[in-house]
Amino acid sequence: MTRRVVTGITTSGTPHLGNYAGAIRPAIAASRRAGVESFFFLADYHALINTADPAQVQRFTLEIAAVWLAAGLDPDKVWFYRQSDIPEVLELAWLLACVASKGLLNRAHAYKAAAERNFAAGADPDAGVSMGLFMYPVLMAADILLFKANSVPVGRDQVQHIEMARDMAERFNHRYGELLVLPKAAIDESVATVLGLDGRKMSKSYGNGIALFAPAAELRKRIFSIVTDSRAPGEPKEADGSALFRLYQAFATPEETAQMRNAFAAGIAWGEAKQALFERIEATVAPMRSRYQSLVADPVDIEKRLQRGAARARAIATPFLGELRAAAGLRRLS
Repeated sequence: MTRRVVTGITTSGTPHLGNYAGAIRPAIAASRRAGVESFFFLADYHALINTADPAQVQRFTLEIAAVWLAAGLDPDKVWFYRQSDIPEVLELAWLLACVASKGLLNRAHAYKAAAERNFAAGADPDAGVSMGLFMYPVLMAADILLFKANSVPVGRDQVQHIEMARDMAERFNHRYGELLVLPKAAIDESVATVLGLDGRKMSKSYGNGIALFAPAAELRKRIFSIVTDSRAPGEPKEADGSALFRLYQAFATPEETAQMRNAFAAGIAWGEAKQALFERIEATVAPMRSRYQSLVADPVDIEKRLQRGAARARAIATPFLGELRAAAGLRRLS
């Protein structure tokens, strides 16, 4: 039985090594499995919630598309498209908004966090909260439900959004008939959290990341700035709690990882370990970096790929949205 998987790709910021190891690489690998239909979309409507610069929105769309293509995503074997090229997404979002309860949206993590910050500051709970932020879960539900996704790969912080999408789908189906597929969140427990330069989870918000396609000299500089303890060469070092070892593990084979673990136990010098980490990561990213640079230099080609992907996606979305419209009573009088 074919399983349909939908993955949204936020078009904001520069992807770092943690994004690649924790999300991009496993998603592309999963898309190659037999019996899987994979949909990858660039979430540029979502980006408007936090990005006000139109040039930046366009640039990030180009760069993020190039990252995924450079990393090995094959647009001929998956559905790869830009969210804003699928108008059916917004129409379904409105249909879902008409069945979603405000109480449900009030409980969304992002909205609650904004309201709590305002309350703590003595401001109106909704100060600075746009309807885009408040309605984010509805638009995300439309992204998923429009393509009858069975599975949505997410981090634990996004599971709530999948549960909300299920709630909206159930409400719609109860009112209009069993038309929407209820998706399930897919959390890959085997994907380890990649730690950043300071030992915390690698994150844009912490500023502790290493850009995926940084030039080799910059990559080496960032790796050599990873915080380590004061243990001298020859002293055994703890591997599992080390950001350096965890990052090496994310890019190495099991055999290489075992060798590095033994080296830690034998007291490898931090400088030597960092050089080994640089060489391992550079061997992985150098070919992708070259492809990325060629892709970014040819935005016309990327645009053609996205348009082809949108046409394929709309071949599914348009007739299905017609069914949903008819079910809701939006029909020709004749």
